[in-house]
Amino acid sequence: MLFVSLFSAFAHISVVGHMTSIGTLLAFVIVCAGIMIMRRTHPDIPRPFKTPLVPLVPILGILVCAAMIYSLGPDNWLRLVVWLAIGQAIYFAHSRFHSKLRLKKE
Repeated sequence: MLFVSLFSAFAHISVVGHMTSIGTLLAFVIVCAGIMIMRRTHPDIPRPFKTPLVPLVPILGILVCAAMIYSLGPDNWLRLVVWLAIGQAIYFAHSRFHSKLRLKKE
């Protein structure tokens, strides 16, 4: 929270806006892909909320979001990759010391 708030305070507003957009669009792509994967791998689970016209709607969602991501330009792609790498490093560093599986082995 502190890192993001400091970054937002000192970065140019268009950079912050583009980073927010590319992150949100990437999340939508992942959700659309997840819908198709879950429908195929777990067809029996109850679904209180249903997506119509699967796989057409998720495929269109992926294509539209990918087109908007593409339009944001290479600078934003680089920032996205760096941001994802930082997030992965934090995630795995935290899990290394707080894993319930690791604690069971000790």
